[in-house]
Amino acid sequence: MSIVGIEALEFGAEDVEAGKQFVEDFGLAPVDGEDGAASFETLNGARLVVRPVDDPALPPAFEEGSTLRRMTWGVADAEALEPLRERLRDQPGFVDHGDRLECRDPNGLTVCIRPSRLKDVELEVTPINQWGDMRRVDRPSPVYERATPASIGHAVFFVDDLEASERFYRELLGFSVSDRYIDRAVFLRMQSRGGHHNLFLLKLPHRGAGLNHVAFTVRDIHEVIGGGLAMNRRQWSTFIGPGRHPISSAYFWYVNSPLGGAFEYYTNEDYLTEAWEPREMQHSLESFTEWAIEGGIDAETRRQKKADA
Repeated sequence: MSIVGIEALEFGAEDVEAGKQFVEDFGLAPVDGEDGAASFETLNGARLVVRPVDDPALPPAFEEGSTLRRMTWGVADAEALEPLRERLRDQPGFVDHGDRLECRDPNGLTVCIRPSRLKDVELEVTPINQWGDMRRVDRPSPVYERATPASIGHAVFFVDDLEASERFYRELLGFSVSDRYIDRAVFLRMQSRGGHHNLFLLKLPHRGAGLNHVAFTVRDIHEVIGGGLAMNRRQWSTFIGPGRHPISSAYFWYVNSPLGGAFEYYTNEDYLTEAWEPREMQHSLESFTEWAIEGGIDAETRRQKKADA
């Protein structure tokens, strides 16, 4: 379909300086911003913008406090905007800026769509050795002192109306279902061929609309570990990780963010095609994590943190 990538995330922050420091520590590079906003980029040019929570340049928030205020998706080119212009015209908050479109999804989040500005990224990824498949010969695996995210891979939202939110992304933006937690959540990918999910919509009892986390791809499990340890050294707390999701096969590390929700490093997600049959399963701890470390790893000892610490 027409959506090809996550172009930008714009946050409204109650503490802008803490938010800026967090994003830079997380591994994104500072770049010149628009209207004096603090802007950062991943290796492929996806941008993260931090503004004061009351900045008039931001659209209305879908939850109180620091949170994501606008999410921008990219399409292949200007021609690909045309069918979306017609599909989105009747959506709440629709604005046609000519070179980009904007509206609110059923969850209240402002969604922007524009021709993609993302860059191709080529990274050296050290092979792994498995039984009967020895690809790394006469060389060790790397150890990373920090992570440098390659792209923004996905976002996860708490939703009020799961059916309406799923319908918006599937019918209007062309997303495909990858997997589903029955009556609880859906994993969506922007292309029929691609990573397991770019969007995860989750409905929980007694939790209204809001941000759960945003996720950034890194090259391998070693960079996941290096990134998480680096954030702990800088006194940013771990939500959960390292660990592995059985539903997507991804290795992860989540860090609590002063911008709202959490930021995730991840790698090794499943790659799906048109042949994939979405699974339906019950939402459970076992389906969320095959294994995980609660609270992270101590950056000095590189051992699991003790509960009484």
